[in-house]
Amino acid sequence: MAKIWVEAYGCSASFADSEMISGLIVNGGHTLAANSSDSDLNLIVTCSVKDATANKMVNRIKNLKSKPLVVAGCLPKAEQKTVEKFSQNASLLGPNSLGKTLEVISTTLSGGRMIQLEDSDLSKIGLPKVRLNPAVGIVEIASGCMSECTFCQTKLSKGDLQSYRIGDIVRQVAIEIKDGCKEVWLTSTDNGCYGLDIGEDLSSLINAVIEIPSKFKIRVGMMNPMYMPRIREGLLKSFDNDKVFKFLHIPVQSGSDKILNDMKRGHTAKTFTDVVYKFRKKFSKFTIATDIIVGFPSETQEDFKQTIDLLNDTRPDIVNLSRYSPRPGTKAADYTQIDVSEVKRRSKIVFDVSSQISFENNLKWIGWKGEVLFDEKSETGIQGRNFAYKSILVKDKVEICEVHQVEIIDATKHSLIGKIAS
Repeated sequence: MAKIWVEAYGCSASFADSEMISGLIVNGGHTLAANSSDSDLNLIVTCSVKDATANKMVNRIKNLKSKPLVVAGCLPKAEQKTVEKFSQNASLLGPNSLGKTLEVISTTLSGGRMIQLEDSDLSKIGLPKVRLNPAVGIVEIASGCMSECTFCQTKLSKGDLQSYRIGDIVRQVAIEIKDGCKEVWLTSTDNGCYGLDIGEDLSSLINAVIEIPSKFKIRVGMMNPMYMPRIREGLLKSFDNDKVFKFLHIPVQSGSDKILNDMKRGHTAKTFTDVVYKFRKKFSKFTIATDIIVGFPSETQEDFKQTIDLLNDTRPDIVNLSRYSPRPGTKAADYTQIDVSEVKRRSKIVFDVSSQISFENNLKWIGWKGEVLFDEKSETGIQGRNFAYKSILVKDKVEICEVHQVEIIDATKHSLIGKIAS
């Protein structure tokens, strides 16, 4: 019986892992500590996708290692030596080794050290969990991916695609809803390739989840553009259902086909623009999120200009911007790097352009009235989401999981400002 502190970083799949780790801890007879200073053991679920993120993980490991420590997630799997350099005594738990959680914790609490980085046969569907947000059920639909991107460590951490069965996922979603969740996130390393290893596809999964007889919303997680030509028409039909947020996260990374080829992304800029145009043509209001990497080693000024042109043409609502940084074990880490000051300059340009586009897109929502599901508390009020998954802040007294009619009265670069209309 021990008090265990769990903290997580990175993507929604990483947070889903932390919820399941916490569930296994509680089911194993331990309790969750309120903070790291009150714990008998600290456990950190790490992310290693960016250099800056990995540095943050190292700092957290240094801060947490004064007590027995378990380092879980992507960093120990992709960079075991990095973790051991800063904490020789920490036990290690891989992102696909959750079934070993209690064994690793027990060994660490007794003064030992255990390394469990190999993929286990344990599916992440049906595991107990302690939710980070009572309104949101995060359901992992697969592990790993089929891509070979030259800049990314994810394949090193999570391996090849392993899709979970549709029936198992539907049962898990039903549990989330029964437990009070009003919003379900279907997440994985790459939703676009879901089911290709088991003869299924993403639209078939969404259609099955839609059939659950309850009122709830589905957020479909990140999918790489390379799979969109294969599943696009099916998704257009699936997204027509009111239960599905009109939201797509499709990371284009660059507007230059040459850079996309060097990145081994498996798609062209046109693949991305075709998706944007088709979804916005069918749905009058549709939120597009994408990712951009600036300063990839072979990116010329012309390549960069093509990225700016793509942003101006497609006008995504959300741009997750990254400055390229070489990650250990990836092919691009061996390439000749662009000067840091030039990468910063390009990053500033993309930030300014994308921020202005986001602001102009948000201004168009002023005056809109409609249903909003409130799913998160913030420092300035409470946040909700409308049918297009737009972030809406209100200062009215509202509780998590409530649904209200809201009128949009103002907008910022990042969110809409609303008031309760009824």
